[in-house]
Amino acid sequence: MDIKELKFDSNGLIPAVVVDSVTKRVLMLAYMNEESLKISMEKGLTCFWSRSRQALWLKGETSGNYQHIVSITADCDKDALLVSVVPDGPACHLGTTSCFENTLWESEELKEFSLSGLMELIKGRKTEKKEGSYTSYLFEKGLDKILKKVGEESTEVIIAGKAEDKKDTIYEISDLVYHLMVLMTQMGISLEDIHAELASRHVIDKKVKQEKMT
Repeated sequence: MDIKELKFDSNGLIPAVVVDSVTKRVLMLAYMNEESLKISMEKGLTCFWSRSRQALWLKGETSGNYQHIVSITADCDKDALLVSVVPDGPACHLGTTSCFENTLWESEELKEFSLSGLMELIKGRKTEKKEGSYTSYLFEKGLDKILKKVGEESTEVIIAGKAEDKKDTIYEISDLVYHLMVLMTQMGISLEDIHAELASRHVIDKKVKQEKMT
C-alpha cells in the first residue's frame, strides 16, 4: 500500500506500536508523521515525531539504542501502524527493555507462556533467590552443577530419541531447553544472542544451497 492511503490525525500524526520481532513483546508507543515515516523506510531505522519537542526523533541517535525495522504494517482502518524491529538496546528512556513494565492486572489462568517470559523468571531466580526454588538452587551451586545438568538432560534426549518415543523426547527436550536457559543466564547470554547467531547461519545456509544449484 501507499503512504497516501494512511489516515493521519488532525495534527498529521499516526500512532506507531513498536514490537520486538523476536520476542513479539510490545516495546513502546510513539507517533510518526509522513516525513518521519518516510525517513524510517529509507533508513530502516525507527524515526518518530516528538510531540513534546515538536521535532523529528531518530530513535537511538543519542543513546545508541537504534531499532532496525523488519516491517511496518497498517491496521485495517489504516490509522495505526505496527512496527516490528530488532532493537540494539532498551526501548525506554528509563533503561528498561519495554516502556510497558507496570502491570495493572494479569490472569494466572490465561497468562500466555513465552520463552522470553520464562527467561525473565529464570533471571529473577538468579538475582532474587527464592527459598525452595530449584532454579535458585542451581545458581547457588554454580556453573559446574549447571553444566552437569545440561549434560544429563542431553543424554536423556538422546535416549528418548533413539527409542523413537515422541512424547518422552518432547519431555526431555523441554528439560534440556530449561537447563540451557539457566546456563545462558549464568553466562549472560540472551535469547536475542541465540537468534542473531541462528539468523547468521540461515543466511550462510541459503548461500550454500545456491552454490550447490549452480
